Amino acid sequence: MKISGGQAIVESLKTENVKYVFGLIGSATMEVFDALYDAEKQQKLKFIGVRDERAGVHMADGYARASDLPGVILAGQNGPGATNLTTGLAQAAAAYSPVISLAGSLSLNHQYRNAFQEVDQQALFTPITKKTWSATQVKRLPEMMREAFRVALSPRQGPVHLNLPRDVLSQEAEMTDFQAPSDYRGYHFPAASEESINQVMQLLQQAKKPVIIAGGGLKNDSGQKALIALAESLQIPVTLSPGHGDVMPFDHPLTMGQMGPRGNPVASELVKQADVILTLGTRLGFNSTFYSYDNINAKAKIIQVEIEPTAIGRYFPTALGIWADVIGFVQQLTERWQKNKEKTAYQQWHQQAIEDRKNYLSSRDQQAQQLLTNEFIQPASLFWKLRQTLPKNAAITMDAGTLCLQATDALNYGQSKSLFTPLDFGLVGFSFACGLGVKLAQPERPVISLMGDGGFGMTIADLSTAVSYGINTITIVMNNQCWGAEKAYQRDFFNERYIGADIQSPPFDKVAELYGASGFKAQSLDELQDVLKVALENDKPSVIDVSVDPKALYSFRRDSFTHRTKK
Repeated sequence: MKISGGQAIVESLKTENVKYVFGLIGSATMEVFDALYDAEKQQKLKFIGVRDERAGVHMADGYARASDLPGVILAGQNGPGATNLTTGLAQAAAAYSPVISLAGSLSLNHQYRNAFQEVDQQALFTPITKKTWSATQVKRLPEMMREAFRVALSPRQGPVHLNLPRDVLSQEAEMTDFQAPSDYRGYHFPAASEESINQVMQLLQQAKKPVIIAGGGLKNDSGQKALIALAESLQIPVTLSPGHGDVMPFDHPLTMGQMGPRGNPVASELVKQADVILTLGTRLGFNSTFYSYDNINAKAKIIQVEIEPTAIGRYFPTALGIWADVIGFVQQLTERWQKNKEKTAYQQWHQQAIEDRKNYLSSRDQQAQQLLTNEFIQPASLFWKLRQTLPKNAAITMDAGTLCLQATDALNYGQSKSLFTPLDFGLVGFSFACGLGVKLAQPERPVISLMGDGGFGMTIADLSTAVSYGINTITIVMNNQCWGAEKAYQRDFFNERYIGADIQSPPFDKVAELYGASGFKAQSLDELQDVLKVALENDKPSVIDVSVDPKALYSFRRDSFTHRTKK
């Protein structure tokens, strides 16, 4: 039987067992939307209509990260509909998130003629995806869709993009090659050799100050369980790369929290003093190190275990680089170590790390309570109250910006896949939309999205999406009436010459109500705790507008302004 190109796209999505398609309707892909209509009637797929394609990509990104399945975004219109995808896809690329991006495109015979809404979409998306294709034949659409899923989901994962010319979508052809994923995506990950395990054993047995840096490569349930078993066997403190504070449970005694220039003092100091550093599923990239030995001991022997071979030794030389599936490696090392009867020389180091962490957490709570008498809500006190109030199984999404960067290591994460951040892309306006995707992936969990007032103002339109589809997340807007990071730099390095830093916003609680969501205003921590408890039991999306001290700003990138520092 002949089917259209649009039907072939939807049939491919069904074959891949895709549950949700995020997108915005457009005339260039009407054949796809018509096929989606049938798929919805058959309860095979559900379309989530968004108000902005960028937000739709963030939803697909959040869904992919939370579900371990690909997220699908469909931009219905070529030109502006497609260009709106770029920010979200660049964000997904930085997070190694498997997003399948589809966009309408000009008919083939109109291309390169300066036609209406024409832009070179092949060139546009190539730098920000693992791979970009442009379809030219209707019969090859199933093949190209298979390739899109295969590339997106193969290590290291990442977004892909497929341009769909409207005439290719409208053409018909006989197509039967819709293969199940198991038929063409079967592969095994590399395992560490016995020789490399022996070398790791030897380095750890000789160590006096070993530390683990765990990253996103361990970020799922099996990864967390494997890491806990290894840490308990080795009795080595575990630090976490920025944005991955959920790799180990916050209350495990060997969890030290985030390390590096965006981390806490205890975890960061451990990495600066360590003589052996076992890095598991982390690149030791920018957010972890600023590529500087100011944040990692230059004399340490680094053991780097990564599934991506080009990441090994890229920024710091390694004593031993191991190309392997990191979870498999952790399980291999744990099994070997448990058979090991030799004593190690770092018991005092390990006990001191636990004691330092305990003292740090206690002093952090004390300092937060001392700030309660201030006129405005202080960030440290806000995070202290959230630690007390949020359920242990909460999933938390965050933006970039000074308040969210402070919050990342200041909240408690009880299970793996609980923290979703922009990571190295540093994107403002990400958190709310990402939270909607996370909630669809894990509907049984409360999803809390933290944002500043500037970031929420960028994406507030998709409150309509949340209300329309009953995606009941809680968005906490930390309202300090400014672009906080930039105002901090103007304060600290540019003699308080403020320009463009202060912003005005409508009352977000009232705006939320106009959209049909629940809106709350909190001007004190007691009010915040009360309304948060109500929101957690709510059957609507909720927005909590929290007044935060506009002067409580922090300059994270002090390294960038050393030329402005007075000698």
